[in-house]
Amino acid sequence: MNTLRQWLTATLTVLLVQCGAIAAHAASSSSYPVAGLAPFQRPANAPALMDSPDLDVRKALHGVSSPIPDSLKFLKDQGGWFNPFTHPGMTGPYDLRGWHAVPIPAAEKK
Repeated sequence: MNTLRQWLTATLTVLLVQCGAIAAHAASSSSYPVAGLAPFQRPANAPALMDSPDLDVRKALHGVSSPIPDSLKFLKDQGGWFNPFTHPGMTGPYDLRGWHAVPIPAAEKK
């Protein structure tokens, strides 16, 4: 029983020392401003978005047949927000828009 207690005490001591070292390293290496110290003011060296990339509508409407449904009309006001419609999703039977479909070679289309 005494050996188990010594082993657990040693293990706990090692973990505490490691956690303390990690916390001390993280606190000393932070050069980025800490949020919340002045919530009314944006930090001077905080990154800022200068330009919003244009949405590739052709890519966003990949696999959507014409006429475009009213539920996708929001694409015209998309802006720089993340849009899951421009990225391939799941494969197999869930690939409703054909992102992962292998194109048929021109020789076999005849």
